[in-house]
Amino acid sequence: MPTDAFLTYLRCELNSSAHTVATYKNALDRFVDFITGGKPQEFDPKSVTGSDTRAWALSLSSRGLSGRTVRKMLTAVSSFYAYLLRQGLAKSNPASEVPLAKFAKELPVYIRQKEMEEVLEEPPVAADSFREIRDRLIVLMFYSTGMRRAELIGLRDADVDAAKGELKVLGKRNKERVIPFGQELKDAIERYRAVRARYTGQTATETFFVRREEGLPVYPSLVERVVKKELTGHSRASRLSPHTLRHSFATDMLNNGADLSAVQQLLGHQSLATTQVYTHITYRDLKQNYELAHPRAQKN
Repeated sequence: MPTDAFLTYLRCELNSSAHTVATYKNALDRFVDFITGGKPQEFDPKSVTGSDTRAWALSLSSRGLSGRTVRKMLTAVSSFYAYLLRQGLAKSNPASEVPLAKFAKELPVYIRQKEMEEVLEEPPVAADSFREIRDRLIVLMFYSTGMRRAELIGLRDADVDAAKGELKVLGKRNKERVIPFGQELKDAIERYRAVRARYTGQTATETFFVRREEGLPVYPSLVERVVKKELTGHSRASRLSPHTLRHSFATDMLNNGADLSAVQQLLGHQSLATTQVYTHITYRDLKQNYELAHPRAQKN
């Protein structure tokens, strides 16, 4: 299948994340299934027209998929055909004939600084509980470093240097970056390592965050559950997730005077434009505070 070669190209040549490859595979599988009427072995990329692709996009919309999701799927097909064109396996890109709807960029959901302080300053129920210490550290590490969920799961024990107050993460496209951290996170790391050693019988583990029972790495759904559990009841944010904590890190850094390019580097953003969305959040808060506080802000 031509799609298999393209997915290998994404994974091996472009170093795309497993999530990106899976997203593209899902889109292409659905595209091929539609084009061939459920007979993917008969797929011929050269025979696909712009009308075929437009009909597929309309069928996705009719099934209730959002415009944003349809746009992402069309982008996957367009990238696939761009690859085929470079390989001489197609003469045109049928997805380029389908107009992509434009959407206003949504501002990231974040947790307010006072709410985060409430979460992190809440006294533990059981001071020596492995799960409680680990789960509280997961939240603190997301908020203190701005790392992604995949970066936290893949964080190696050897790359967390509490003495220096820095850790090394492997980001998108296998790019490494070093993130500094303060005394609060250092103390929490040392406390976690001590209790981890008691429960696992190991002074060091391959990955930093592990499950108590097996000493194996944590996994995405577990981390999602941990974050939601720790934040529930403390925040009115519409979404309680690791990415919300990443947004909170960036927002609070900028609100407290950090340089935009420094935040870009800490987050591992390739483009400064990606980081600039957080300046819109801080400006929105500034505007709301002005309208609430200034005596003449509401005067007609």
